[in-house]
Amino acid sequence: MEWINIRKYIISIVVIFILLMVIYILNNKNSKFNDQTIRNKVEEYEAMKVIINNEEYEINIENNETAKEFIQLLPLELEMNELNGNEKYYYLGQKLPTDPKSIGQIRQGDVMLYGNDCLVIFYKSFNTVYSYTKIGHIDNLPNLSNNNIKVNFVK
Repeated sequence: MEWINIRKYIISIVVIFILLMVIYILNNKNSKFNDQTIRNKVEEYEAMKVIINNEEYEINIENNETAKEFIQLLPLELEMNELNGNEKYYYLGQKLPTDPKSIGQIRQGDVMLYGNDCLVIFYKSFNTVYSYTKIGHIDNLPNLSNNNIKVNFVK
């Protein structure tokens, strides 16, 4: 009688172990697929380049519909106009999807959409009550002065 109970106990442990291994393998396989899918999406929309006054910068792109649609417009060569001593703007002539938020503070290097067709690059930080849809951010963007500038956006 004891041998039968021990045998049932061992078989139960083996079955549980096999089930746990199957669950682990399936979970790990799905996790790798999901991680790779996410990584591909992030890499696809992670960065693009912008050339301002013959200097190249990288824009860290937001993962949103506005940024994805903006990327579809590239390459773009724009003459961006000065406004308020802190930003450059350009009306795209094409509407993009929006999700405007009252962000409170603009950071130097923010690339935003005002309304549904006005691209803005901020070259100074300041507080604001306006709402924007964020497209991305340019690290280490210098002061761009009070002149209109030529800007090239490329993938």
